[in-house]
Amino acid sequence: MSENKDKSRRAVLASGVAVLTGAALPMLGGAGDAAAAPASASSDLIYYSVAPDVRLNVRSGPGSNYHIVKVLPYDAKVPLFCQTPGTTESGYYGTSNIWDCIGTNQYVSDTYVHTGRDGYVTSRCS
Repeated sequence: MSENKDKSRRAVLASGVAVLTGAALPMLGGAGDAAAAPASASSDLIYYSVAPDVRLNVRSGPGSNYHIVKVLPYDAKVPLFCQTPGTTESGYYGTSNIWDCIGTNQYVSDTYVHTGRDGYVTSRCS
């Protein structure tokens, strides 16, 4: 990853991160999403920006070999309930095998999510 992209990835943009309290979890799309959340659902849930100018494929599992279940619009922000290893992908923010669970059976490659750092930023999926 280039130094500029690394710095960009590490920068925390006020417009790129929103916090949603546990009380608002039902607004995420039903009980299915809450079931994918880590055990401590009362903690704050952070939304992360998807890479600019990207309509991101959401897959049914942690890899490009899984079916596409939907496509996120441009300028989307996603919650990270947990992260898990999967197929290695190269994307806007580099190359990684980390996949982000954004809902029940909904995964996106971490290489397209602006988490602010390389590696895991939340708990691993069980």
